[in-house]
Amino acid sequence: MKNIKILITGGAGFIGSNFIYHMIDKYPNYKIVCLDALTYAGNLGTLKPLMGNSNFKFVKGDITDREFVFNLFKEEHFNIVVNFAAESHVDRSIKNPGVFLNTNILGTQVLMDASREYKIERYHQVSTDEVYGDLPLNRTDLFFTEETPITTSSPYSASKASADLLVQAYHKTFKLPITISRCSNNYGPYHFPEKLIPLMISRALNDEDLPVYGNGENIRDWLYVEDHCKAIDLIIHKGRVGEVYNIGGHNEKSNLDVVKIILRELNKPESLIKYVTDRAGHDMRYAIDPTKINNELGWLPETKFEDGIKKTIKWYLDNKSWWKEILSGDYQNYYNSMHK
Repeated sequence: MKNIKILITGGAGFIGSNFIYHMIDKYPNYKIVCLDALTYAGNLGTLKPLMGNSNFKFVKGDITDREFVFNLFKEEHFNIVVNFAAESHVDRSIKNPGVFLNTNILGTQVLMDASREYKIERYHQVSTDEVYGDLPLNRTDLFFTEETPITTSSPYSASKASADLLVQAYHKTFKLPITISRCSNNYGPYHFPEKLIPLMISRALNDEDLPVYGNGENIRDWLYVEDHCKAIDLIIHKGRVGEVYNIGGHNEKSNLDVVKIILRELNKPESLIKYVTDRAGHDMRYAIDPTKINNELGWLPETKFEDGIKKTIKWYLDNKSWWKEILSGDYQNYYNSMHK
């Protein structure tokens, strides 16, 4: 096989870093370049074990910086681009929508323009099931398929949906060889501590209140991050150009159930749960039908939530320094210490 070089944007974030570890472990002959702006959710410390690896290179930069991105493509001669780079926290998008539109839409455009210019063999856009809006709690027979209409609820999901439409337009207009994946909620190692599962783990360990929106009945389909990485790996190598693939975990749980499971595993009391005012436009239920990726590529989620949450909690117990540095803000010092 010829030498393959992959650009992974947003690779210092949660899913991107897990994907980098997956790819380096599975394809030791591939060259991996990680591009990340190291905004608040990017943690270079996550990739610290890879810094001496000859097949790995980290580049700090912003996907919205056109000149910088084009120069990087010119220098590196990528075969494949996998775009994880995105502002992704719904609460933050409600407070400051503009940042999300800039990174998630215009940044995607810059990457695709460079991909066209330098004739990338595959551009893969990592998207979200949130572009489909939500499903009613009382219709457990309904699932998101690739044909479900896009109906967004937050500035975050609107920005991701806009990017998806732009990616599809570049395929149709410019024949850019693209694929798109839309995943359900991920969980696992290196998950940024402001998200539900790691937030609840870290706060429960400190015997702090666990804030639950509304009455906690909102349902999410949980996907273990390792299963997600395997799906993207399959799509970029074997997925049909121009296609969208839904990646779901078949693990539906209400937010309240998730919190109670975490408390049980940590032997902490449910009295720590504190109900707080619900988020504006809070989607009720997400549930993905992954039939297409199963039929075409043979992928199915391997990790049951009950097993995955135990592995995740163990990881957070074994890696307290990682998330404590984030909570204190010290994690942003690692890049600075490397580049004095």
